[in-house]
Amino acid sequence: MLECAREMRHPQTAAEATLWRALRNRSQRYKFRRQHPIDRFIVDFYCAEAKLCIEVDGDSHAERAQAEYDAARTAFLEEVGYRVIRFTNNDVCYSIHAVVNEILSAIARILLPLSPTGRGLG
Repeated sequence: MLECAREMRHPQTAAEATLWRALRNRSQRYKFRRQHPIDRFIVDFYCAEAKLCIEVDGDSHAERAQAEYDAARTAFLEEVGYRVIRFTNNDVCYSIHAVVNEILSAIARILLPLSPTGRGLG
């Protein structure tokens, strides 16, 4: 599985390369890994601190069979304690700042402990 993940790192799609440039080297405070194996799956990007999986989907993910596979995969990952967020290639290529902001917001929601009122501590 690790060897397969290593092989999948090259070549990257244009969208994966764009997102990786925005996330790598702790440029957003958090450490991200790309093509990271979890159980029997390999997720596109992963933040271990938040147990957040980030998927970048091309056009093929809109096809019914692929969408069903993606849904089952997401359900499994969430069942074992991970969070999964998805973006399209177009989201990443044309709105990278919005994508990064959404990723950082997801991490904040995961890591920020909620007060009894559900409004956060700050």
